[in-house]
Amino acid sequence: MNIAVVTGATSMIGLAAVKELVKNNVKVYAVVRENSPNIDRLKGIDNIEIVNCSLDNLSQLPQLIQHSDCDVFYHFAWGHTGAKRNDNLRYQTENINFTLDAVDAAYKLGCKRFIGAGSQAEYGVVNKPSINEETPVNPCTPYGVCKYAACKLAFEQCKRYGIGCIWTRIFSVYGAYNKRSAMVPACIEKMLKGEETNFTKGEQMWDYLYSKDIGRAFFLLGLYGKDNEVYNIGSGTARPLYEYIQLINKYTHNTAKVNIGALPYGENAVMQLCADITKLNKHTGFVPKYTFDRGIQENIEFIKKQMGKDTNTQ
Repeated sequence: MNIAVVTGATSMIGLAAVKELVKNNVKVYAVVRENSPNIDRLKGIDNIEIVNCSLDNLSQLPQLIQHSDCDVFYHFAWGHTGAKRNDNLRYQTENINFTLDAVDAAYKLGCKRFIGAGSQAEYGVVNKPSINEETPVNPCTPYGVCKYAACKLAFEQCKRYGIGCIWTRIFSVYGAYNKRSAMVPACIEKMLKGEETNFTKGEQMWDYLYSKDIGRAFFLLGLYGKDNEVYNIGSGTARPLYEYIQLINKYTHNTAKVNIGALPYGENAVMQLCADITKLNKHTGFVPKYTFDRGIQENIEFIKKQMGKDTNTQ
């Protein structure tokens, strides 16, 4: 792999993939939306070329890149991913067409392989200790339904073009530039501020993967993944959510009250969410390098710096 195209290059996972690719001497066309407020995240990264192109203009990518022998196309960009992502069904469906536009662009750019970023939400609520790729798919949210539709249609479009296709189902990831409303960064920020925190009993068995590890997983899939396969991406191990909370409490040196059990579980709460990564390991050799203890300490230091920047701009 010499040349890769990466959409959503400033997102947590996209950026992690970009950094891992360039570390391994792959030239990257980093696709970002026009006037992206996060463009500074790509500063100082060697061997990349930034391409300004919004999701609804992906059909223009071949004209913007003008390169006919790219190797792998990574599609991370997905519109309407905020906390209210399931509120508007039609907004989510737009992403299906965006995915097909990305496949079209991959073909025109000479890519041999298209890799899409799906979600564990495609499985729906599964009450079993771990989820493998043979687990029946039963999405129960607009986001999950549209990810699965994008998966099926990406495979079909790639087949028609004669290019390889890999679809991934990503489980819970934390790390630099995660959405601040997500559980891990929100918890870290409150504890660093010395605020009292409230949680459910935290009995959910959860699988968390550090962003640097997922970047490496995507690089390895670009090299060794098998076409026409779906791969789960996670750490492959689960522990009760309250244990993660306790570790964040420990490494932030928090002195405020942590009220585990103060909140009720939400309706249809997912109590078990662990990726079986046997196939990913077998095909690519991927094994996470970061324990949660190690990754969370790095993440805490990153968030400290981000909070410092917030203070300086107020």
